[in-house]
Amino acid sequence: MEIPPLTDDTVRLALVGQVLRRRWRLLAVLAVLGALVGAGASILFSPGYKTTSGVLLQGPRQADELLTQAEIATASVVLDRAAAVLPWHPSGIDLKKQVSASVAQSNVVTITVSADTAEHAQQLADQVAQQYVKYSTQLASNSADASVQLAQEQRESLRQQVKLTTDKISDLAKNVGGGLTVESVQVRTQLEGLKTSLEQAINDLNQADLATGVGNTVVLGPSQRPTSPAAPTMTQFVAGGAVLFFLVGVFGHLFTARTDRRLRGEPEIASALGAPILAGVDVTTPPGERSPATGFVGKVRHLLGGDRPWVLPPVATSADEVNRDIRYRRVLARLATGPADVLLLVADDDETGRLAAAQLAELADRLSVPLRIFEFSPDRPTVPDATASSGVLVVLGAGTRTAWQLVQLAEACTDGGQEIVGAVLTHAVRPGEPEKPGPAAEAPEKALAGSA
Repeated sequence: MEIPPLTDDTVRLALVGQVLRRRWRLLAVLAVLGALVGAGASILFSPGYKTTSGVLLQGPRQADELLTQAEIATASVVLDRAAAVLPWHPSGIDLKKQVSASVAQSNVVTITVSADTAEHAQQLADQVAQQYVKYSTQLASNSADASVQLAQEQRESLRQQVKLTTDKISDLAKNVGGGLTVESVQVRTQLEGLKTSLEQAINDLNQADLATGVGNTVVLGPSQRPTSPAAPTMTQFVAGGAVLFFLVGVFGHLFTARTDRRLRGEPEIASALGAPILAGVDVTTPPGERSPATGFVGKVRHLLGGDRPWVLPPVATSADEVNRDIRYRRVLARLATGPADVLLLVADDDETGRLAAAQLAELADRLSVPLRIFEFSPDRPTVPDATASSGVLVVLGAGTRTAWQLVQLAEACTDGGQEIVGAVLTHAVRPGEPEKPGPAAEAPEKALAGSA
């Protein structure tokens, strides 16, 4: 089964499935870490419980006056007084972050508060509304004397204007005759204009009387106690953090796979080497020969499975040592028809390749097949010069070499006069647990011992 080309614009679902199957431990740890980060973020950014309280401003109000009332509702004096009354004794500076006010067109100041508990939110909203009404009333009472004096002066001025107008009308009425002359018509027109001025003066006087009643504020009622925290809640923060870190882990693996230039598929490797792939073998690293994870980072990577490549194509593992030995015998059988002297080329940093080459050489020695191992540097490969009827067999791990490194190796073989007869791909697999011999397995040994 070949992995889809990673250079495609569309990310294949099969590749995402490989990430989930082979990196599920790491993704689970990332999800838990994201949940912890989300829980920490909720402590800092969660609004907690929210509720509102309304205050009605009586009388006609201008737009700028409504905005001023909203600023007064969140003034430091109001918040300090509310903080002094609250049972948990917060500071006015703390309440500044928890209280906001807005004004609707219906002359209602809406006070929105947030707190850590539903009870605190309700108490805070009620106290801020009450303290705002008290402070607003205090401001109005402090300026009451000046307002009353100004209103009285306005009324007196308007009354004088009305009196003068009335006198003029009376004087003109005496001089107007009963005829229909031009002069009489003009006089009557002037009288109508004076009457209109008089009515306007009376209306202004009434408006001045109404203005003296402006300034009353009334709390619309107690605030409601919230039944659940406001969004985003801690649960939402935790779930969002877990999902975010999980997706970052998945897309991080996909991005790394797309930027990795090492070849994994058999056709690409065969094309870069210019030789066919004779076989693919799975190599089990013996526990005693595996390099142990060193340091904290190495142990964590080993625990999470990060020390094994995840993007390699799936391979059919050998059932047992006999099956694996058959695969190596098939490779040697294919070499029987080729050059008499075969050189095994393996990179000095390829652990699975070196193990596979050692097993091939051991089997070839038992079968009296001439086979020698030569390790080369993958950065600057050098190959011994060819002899009569000689060739090379490249043993390399899948996903360990880039196309340029394989091309360099092929050029080094060409310079040395060596012919690449083929390549063997190795795949590292985890060692399985040793099977415990059962009673049925011990019976043949006892029978052989008895016959002996």
